[in-house]
Amino acid sequence: MFTRTTEESAMPGRPIAAVVADNVRSARARHGLSLDQLAARAGISKGALVAVETGAGNPSLSTLVRLADALAVPVSAIVEPAGAPRLRVVHADDVAPLWRGPAGGEVRLLLTTAGPAPVEVWRWRMLPGERHHSAPHARGVHETVTVLSGELALIIGTAEETVPAGATATFDSDVAHGYACAGDEACEFVMTVHLPVEPGDRSRKAAP
Repeated sequence: MFTRTTEESAMPGRPIAAVVADNVRSARARHGLSLDQLAARAGISKGALVAVETGAGNPSLSTLVRLADALAVPVSAIVEPAGAPRLRVVHADDVAPLWRGPAGGEVRLLLTTAGPAPVEVWRWRMLPGERHHSAPHARGVHETVTVLSGELALIIGTAEETVPAGATATFDSDVAHGYACAGDEACEFVMTVHLPVEPGDRSRKAAP
């Protein structure tokens, strides 16, 4: 078991927890949702949501993804400051990790494309023995992974597939899924998350 925490921030002098708090409160207000309603949609406790909205702690990657699904927005809409530029060159070292593994692995959300069907681009590095599990995303969301080095184990529902370096895999991610470093060396891969064309109509599948 390991702790997944967000890091401090893409905005100088301001922790990402404060940015997340502002964005979640604003998005909840736009949807006209109460704290209880959003907590139920996201499958988290009301206390955890209050902590997020007050910036009282660093939410896990799992919590950020659940909130993004419940609010029908990309994860970047939760973790990036309002008005962040859409067209830019992104250097991985300039983006704060949203997950760190026990052996030193990490994941960074590099960017999200604009338009009616956004695509999130994530950069992962996992060390031997590390794994990350994700609850089902909204219906219509799918992912692709391109393995740059090492071997990646993809867990989709009850099935598991090993993806070697140089290979690309795609899957519907509206089921429980996960990623693990399958070999004896570090695994690096780029993941894209493809969101539906009409995010306002997405209905989130209940988390286990």
